[in-house]
Amino acid sequence: MDSTQFALAFLGGLIPALFWLWFWLREDRQKPEPYLLIALTFIGGMMVVPIALPLQKLAMDIYVGSNLVFVWVVIEEVLKYAIALLIILWNRYVDEPIDVIIYMITIALGFAALENTLYLFNIIDIHDIPNSLVTGNLRFLGATLLHVLASGTVGVCVAFAYYSSALIKTLAGLFGLCMAIVLHAIFNFFIIGGSGQTILGVFLFVWMGIIVLLLFFEKIKIIESRHLSTSQK
Repeated sequence: MDSTQFALAFLGGLIPALFWLWFWLREDRQKPEPYLLIALTFIGGMMVVPIALPLQKLAMDIYVGSNLVFVWVVIEEVLKYAIALLIILWNRYVDEPIDVIIYMITIALGFAALENTLYLFNIIDIHDIPNSLVTGNLRFLGATLLHVLASGTVGVCVAFAYYSSALIKTLAGLFGLCMAIVLHAIFNFFIIGGSGQTILGVFLFVWMGIIVLLLFFEKIKIIESRHLSTSQK
């Protein structure tokens, strides 16, 4: 293993993820989450990758073509949500609706950081750094934000049901998970074998989804504010 090549790949995967983590944490400035808990959640997201890879490899022996692509998506999205349920969403620090979205996005960025590292390590050329940086930027713009959009969608659905019964929250989470799978699958189907114009259109679709996600952030902040006002009366 070339240590320089791995270091470049690791930085190429980690730095964009940390940038986006900083960006999204700014949405929770009024009552920020503990940094240690954010770090552990980020690492938890990274740990999903070595669990997902053997399952995806096993799927290659069973499925082909578009079915395989869809199964890969299901594996990733189910595992990201499962790890969030396992390590963080029950925690006492998740005490307002927006926290659910923050931690789901943190899981997604941890996953994207390691996934992008492995991807860049396989294609990075120590003798052609500029081209490798271009590839890294494409991952920065596309795949990383896709994971944010998918997991953020789950978070939004659960956040809207935050003050509802356990059954409603469970159903909201399952609905969000289905939406995340659909969004992720659409992205993958169009990216694989797509023309340059198609890929550009898909990236635009992801960016529009991120804007919608930001709008939902603001909506949920309003809901939380109204809930606090009502509970104090």
